Amino acid sequence: VQLQASGGGLVQAGGSLRLSCTASGFIFPTYVMGWFRQAPGQEREFVAARSGRIDMSKYADSVAGRFTISRDNGENTVYLQMNGLKPEDTGVYYCAAARAVIPDPSQKYDFWGQGTKVTVSS
Repeated sequence: VQLQASGGGLVQAGGSLRLSCTASGFIFPTYVMGWFRQAPGQEREFVAARSGRIDMSKYADSVAGRFTISRDNGENTVYLQMNGLKPEDTGVYYCAAARAVIPDPSQKYDFWGQGTKVTVSS
C-alpha cells in the first residue's frame, strides 16, 4: 500500500494551494479518504474526509468554507483545495485511508501517507 502526497509549499496568507494524494495497493473506492495535519509542537488533527462512493464529506470547523476535498476514483487520487490560507494552517498535511463508507473524524484510519509540508506566511 502506498499513499503519495504532494502539492505542499510556501504561500502567503490569503493564497491557495491544492494538495494531491495518489493511492495504490488497495481498492480505492471502498475507502474513505481523509486529510490530517500536524503543526510544529502540536498533535495531528483532522482536516477533511470524503466517502468513496457517496456524495458525503466532513470538514473540521477551522477549515469549513475555505477547504474542499474531492476525489477521482478512476485515478485513485484525493485532492484538498485550500483557499484563503491562514498562518495557522501551517503544518505537515497527511492523507489517509479508512475502510469505511461514511466519513467520521474519529474513525480509525488504516493507511497513511508520508506528508507534504504547507507553510503560510503572514
